Amino acid sequence: MAVHPSTPALTPTERPLLPSTASSPAQGRMPEVDFELDEFDSDEQIYLAFYRQVAVREDMLVPLAEYHTASGVHSYYVLFDRTATYGHPGMPQYVAVHLQRDQEKRTFDFEQAPLPLPAMAQSWLIHRGCPPDVIGLNPELGPPPADEATRALERRLVGDGDHYAMGYSYTRDDPDDMVTVVALRALDERAPSPFRVVVDEVDTEAWTHTLREGGFATVEEALQWCDDRLTGTVGPLPAVRPTASPTRPTLPPKASVPRPPGRSR
Repeated sequence: MAVHPSTPALTPTERPLLPSTASSPAQGRMPEVDFELDEFDSDEQIYLAFYRQVAVREDMLVPLAEYHTASGVHSYYVLFDRTATYGHPGMPQYVAVHLQRDQEKRTFDFEQAPLPLPAMAQSWLIHRGCPPDVIGLNPELGPPPADEATRALERRLVGDGDHYAMGYSYTRDDPDDMVTVVALRALDERAPSPFRVVVDEVDTEAWTHTLREGGFATVEEALQWCDDRLTGTVGPLPAVRPTASPTRPTLPPKASVPRPPGRSR
């Protein structure tokens, strides 16, 4: 089932807020991304696609995590795009990039995906061959998790990202209400709460973020909750229904076996 929600009618005052700004405890120069393609070429179509989709804003991409295989064939990046919401409110602020280099031909190819949460970018890369234990986020960039519930949900999104399809997201980077809402659909139609909403909220004073998840029976309910959160009229997230545990069928009690005739002892 494809989800094609309309963009909420919102007019917030929005501006990109870096993972590390004056309001963040982490100070210093922003790290810069290096795609290490100076000695590589590609056909015109791939080269132009990489430029238009990624490299055109290279100086505004902050690497939150990256990994390069020892052979130099593969590189994986989780990037924060500081320009994502310039003139495009609601757009995802993170980009996952997978580079593949042919060392003999000195050519390259790539995949990229804009995603609303860093954990989703990590999951995307892991399912394209990146080892899970090498793509952790730089703890000095971005607000840390506010609690263990946030950390647990992040781990699950990283590991179970292929269990869901993203249907809708909206990122609001207004410092007075920094929030990202994401609507997901479970690929297993038998899953309880087949539609999920994940909400990421940043406390700009404490410089922490809180991640929570709710479950919905229909896509309309999930999208309505997202709209309500963005317009400030939302109620609490409904709990995700637990997975039903398999139970053994109840067997009728065994009938007593009659004693064969004979002398009693």
